[in-house]
Amino acid sequence: MEKDDPRIQSRPGDFVTWWKVFNDPILDTLIEKAYQQNLNLRIAGIRVLEARAILGIAVGNLYPQTQTVGGTYAVTRVSKNAANTTSIADMHYSQLGVGFDAAWEIDLWGKFRRGIESGIANLEASIAGYDDVLVSLTAEVARTYILIRTIESRLDVARENVRIQERTVQIAQALFDGGDVTELDVQQARALLNNTKATLPPLEASLRQAKNGLSILLGFLPGAVDEILGGPKSIPPVPPEVAVGIPAELLRRRPDIRFAERQLAAQSALIGVAKADLYPHFALFGTIGVRASDAALTAAGGSKLSDLFQSKSVEGSAGPSLSWDILNYGRIKNRVRTEDARFQQLAVNYQNIVLRAARESEDALVAFLRSQDERAFLLESVKASKRSVDLSSLQYKEGLIDYQRVLDAQRALAIAEDAFVNSTGSVALNLIATYKALGGGWEIREGKEFVPEEIKTEMRNRTGWGKLLSPEKLEPQPEEHRKLLYLPDW
Repeated sequence: MEKDDPRIQSRPGDFVTWWKVFNDPILDTLIEKAYQQNLNLRIAGIRVLEARAILGIAVGNLYPQTQTVGGTYAVTRVSKNAANTTSIADMHYSQLGVGFDAAWEIDLWGKFRRGIESGIANLEASIAGYDDVLVSLTAEVARTYILIRTIESRLDVARENVRIQERTVQIAQALFDGGDVTELDVQQARALLNNTKATLPPLEASLRQAKNGLSILLGFLPGAVDEILGGPKSIPPVPPEVAVGIPAELLRRRPDIRFAERQLAAQSALIGVAKADLYPHFALFGTIGVRASDAALTAAGGSKLSDLFQSKSVEGSAGPSLSWDILNYGRIKNRVRTEDARFQQLAVNYQNIVLRAARESEDALVAFLRSQDERAFLLESVKASKRSVDLSSLQYKEGLIDYQRVLDAQRALAIAEDAFVNSTGSVALNLIATYKALGGGWEIREGKEFVPEEIKTEMRNRTGWGKLLSPEKLEPQPEEHRKLLYLPDW
């Protein structure tokens, strides 16, 4: 079992900056720049701001839902041929009114508070989504960097084999010129040399493509990352062991699990919102205003528009109201069932994500351990292949063996060295996959902004965000779920 392997340590690991186990300053720089400039991460940060604004809408629903200041001005002309008109009635007059209307549905069944609970959970889910993007980003930057160093090492190996085979061609040519061997040896040597040279262009193309991919991760144009990478370098060494902590930490650390759990909490609150519509709605309403007319004769004994703000022009009404959707034909109950079905889907999805997280962690650990074993075997293979090339070349020059043995030895060396370099890169890639599966890397954003200041300035100038862009407004505290009074966000 992998858990019994001494290379797997159960002590708590440092997952905050896990990439520092490679002890590579260039990798540290790349990840820092990606954190500052990656565009997908910025989009995830803006989603956090969006979720905070949506929460502000839910909070606003706790307060009087209708508050309207209105005014009317109407000019009326009555037909003299209409019924119930007299010669003394004013047939042409104007009327002006100004008023304020308000209605407040009392949150007796917790409908609006449950909406706030859902908004808080959605905000927390958006933060977990940001963290999940950050975990993937750090892992992808490290993976691409290791891939670049692996390809560079494979190119070095291929070029070294080209140099070895060029010397062999020269030896075969010299022996052929001296009449010691046939032309077959020369042509076979040249065929092997050209086959080895043919492996260089695809590797060079893959290297350029990997560098372009890394540039995009850093928010750069293709080619801009070359200066940071510098010249070709070897694959960073990998520590032989990895600290994974205890399994229970996985649930708290992986952002995708937290995201699924917060989605579940948000949907649970929506069930309560739907259920509230099954019960009566109680509200307080009121209206107050002033009204005046320039009619020559009114029931009050005369008025004119200039009397609008006198006390006798005031009018209003107030009182409670009750509404209850009794004959809703199953509409409300089926809405509750709909929300419940969505909750159940998210509950099963949460279980699935937990299982998938456990599988990813186990798969990555297995791959890390077995790739180390593979690398050890391939190292011995490379040593043996190099010795075989040296011996076969010497024996061929002395005429003890035919050239086929030399070809086989050189071909085996090229294959073994390329496989060894690939395996070395795989060990590092599997360690990266392990840290990603364990949910490492997102903690570097703690205490920092979700979006850069220049974006926040642009959003403030465009629409005015008030205090919502401050960090303390973005990350809900535990007491947010138990508040009795939520102040509106203006």
